[in-house]
Amino acid sequence: MSYADKVFVNMCQDIIENGVSTEGEKVRPKWEDGTYAYTIKKFGVVNRYDLSKEFPAMTLRKTAIKSCTDEILWIWQKKSNNINELNSHIWDAWADEDGSIGKAYGYQLGVKHEYKEGLMDQVDRVLFDLKNNPYSRRIMTNLYVHQDLHEMNLYPCAYSMTFNVTGDKLNAILNQRSQDILTANNWNVVQYAVLVHMIAQVSGLKAGELVHVIADAHIYDRHIPLVKELITREQHEAPKFWINPDIKNFYDFTVDDIRLENYVTGPQIKNIPVAV
Repeated sequence: MSYADKVFVNMCQDIIENGVSTEGEKVRPKWEDGTYAYTIKKFGVVNRYDLSKEFPAMTLRKTAIKSCTDEILWIWQKKSNNINELNSHIWDAWADEDGSIGKAYGYQLGVKHEYKEGLMDQVDRVLFDLKNNPYSRRIMTNLYVHQDLHEMNLYPCAYSMTFNVTGDKLNAILNQRSQDILTANNWNVVQYAVLVHMIAQVSGLKAGELVHVIADAHIYDRHIPLVKELITREQHEAPKFWINPDIKNFYDFTVDDIRLENYVTGPQIKNIPVAV
């Protein structure tokens, strides 16, 4: 059975059985009807995925790999903060009339900084170090820039990546301040697993471990029945991940250069309420 399913089921059971409710507390998110969106939460959830053994796509329901890859390329490759350059509508609620989400996500990765090796943005710095100094312990990115927070329409949730080379494998830690487990957990895991595979390939490395650290892992109150049903579903074998071996430049990747083969899943959950 899929290892990603096992991780997801165990995490959800732990949150539901041992988590703490925010009901009655002062919370920011609200449902569309204006009522406060409370959660049951766990602090400091850490999940590890060995990408050299298995691709971490859950099979309980389908994770749309093309769409989540499109989003990660929007942030990391296009370094965009405008939803008009994204092929989905997941950011629409946070965009202004021009399509901008402010100085968030891709904007931060595209800002150039002066290093002793020259002027580079954060993505190019990672690619430069993995090529020229792969065993550095300083290869990381950060989207949580305090002086720009007031100009972000949404503070970054997944805000930091730390890369570390061990032998011939590229490992990474994804730090996330907050996560809506039902709507976003496997989406984020899959898209950052794709990112690690892409960066590893263009750096002459193999994909190693992805460690996902979630400070506030929560299930919204209206999602609990959906999660309880989801984690009782039949689990299937993990799909096989394919990445175009001909791509040697990170900026040449498209969504058509990756796919999941033999991806058998349960049905999708429709009309999931989203708190904003």
